[in-house]
Amino acid sequence: MQIIFESRDADGAQMRDFSIERMRFALRRLRTFVPRAKVQFSDINGPRGGVDKRCQVELITEKAGTVVIASLAHDWRTALDRSLSRATRVLTRSLQRVQKPVRDRGVKLDVGRVAGPQD
Repeated sequence: MQIIFESRDADGAQMRDFSIERMRFALRRLRTFVPRAKVQFSDINGPRGGVDKRCQVELITEKAGTVVIASLAHDWRTALDRSLSRATRVLTRSLQRVQKPVRDRGVKLDVGRVAGPQD
C-alpha cells in the first residue's frame, strides 16, 4: 500500500512518520482493498488557534471507489484519529455492500409445495 503525505503547515509536517504508521495500523485489515491512500494536514485559522487543525484522509480502492473523509480538531493527532476511524468504517460498509450477493427477485421459489407422482 502506497501512502502519500501532504501538509501545508510546518507543525503538521512533523507528524509525517507518526501519521504514516498510524495509517498502516488502521488499514492493516483492509490493505488488500486499498492500494493507495493519502493524508493531508492543513491549519485553517493559522496562528489564531481554535478548532482549526484539518485532516483529510483519502482511500482509493478498485472495488468501492474513492472514500474521502475530513475532520477538524484542536490538535493533529485527534484530527487524524477521527478521520481514520470514520474512513475505515465507511470503507468497510461500502465493501460489504459491493460484495453482497444479489438475489434475483424474479425467481420465485415454491417452498410449500412438494412435487408428487401426479406432477
